[in-house]
Amino acid sequence: MTLQVPHSHARWPAGSAYLDGAFLPITEARIPITEWGYRRSDVTYDVVSVWGGCFFRLDDHLRRFRASMESMRFQPRESDADLRRILHRLVALTGLSDAYVAMDCMRGRPTPDQRYHPVNARSYIVAFAMPYVWVMKPDVIERGAHMIVATTPRIPDVCVNARAKNFHWADMTAALFEAEDKGADNPILLDLEGNVTEGPGYNVFCVTDGRVATADANVLEGISRLSVIDLCRELGIVCEIRRVPVRELREADEIFVTGTAGGIVPVTRLDGRILGNDRPGPVAERLRETYWRKRKEGWFAEPVDYNQAGLDFPLGAEQA
Repeated sequence: MTLQVPHSHARWPAGSAYLDGAFLPITEARIPITEWGYRRSDVTYDVVSVWGGCFFRLDDHLRRFRASMESMRFQPRESDADLRRILHRLVALTGLSDAYVAMDCMRGRPTPDQRYHPVNARSYIVAFAMPYVWVMKPDVIERGAHMIVATTPRIPDVCVNARAKNFHWADMTAALFEAEDKGADNPILLDLEGNVTEGPGYNVFCVTDGRVATADANVLEGISRLSVIDLCRELGIVCEIRRVPVRELREADEIFVTGTAGGIVPVTRLDGRILGNDRPGPVAERLRETYWRKRKEGWFAEPVDYNQAGLDFPLGAEQA
């Protein structure tokens, strides 16, 4: 459940936004329809979660967001210190203790007197905080997700760099509709050679004879994925980062997926095949329970500075 942290400066519990230097209610945030961020999906983004009043692995998210911006040649005016303060203030303005916090960098468009080229389009930051979002509902997570292997392949990373989060979701959207048509919760996409990649908003893991494997190519290097790799090392579970053929996925003892909007989600059916006893498997459950326990204990936690809501906000100032 998303709770509100009581403090005098919380103004927008439904959500707050930062748009190119201004803070405002999320319902009032708008971008022009002529911007290339909208018209060309010329955007990179990242999403970090807040749980129990703390950001999770915020340093890792900011590092990945900056790398994504650099790979797509965005140059916003905000520094990493600015971004950290912006995110803290957004959550503080909502008063939420459990929140979904997104940061986007998008391109505008050249002015009429400039060459019509992205080099002349300004980069700027849009961000927002809202009540925590689950990629799949808690009841689905408890029983285990029912998934399909989509017939639509993942966009090859030689075309679109999967390590930079982006809005090129045509393949993901088609796969989501395919899963819906087949009565499943969500899809898993393959590459053109038939290897596992990822799904809409999550990385994919399979477990065979107690060994965990996840894809090493054409995937976002997810922060929750990194957390599972860390947990496997801590718990003495073998975790291999390599090519995962679809046959291995179909024959796996367990499957689970990971993402910021849900953590670790077990899969109990794939293309109608029941895994185990149609309940989350022991490895996935052990990882999931450990993940949430450690988060509650402060693992990679950065407490939200709820006092940011009432402070002045000059860009370029170092975080207090």
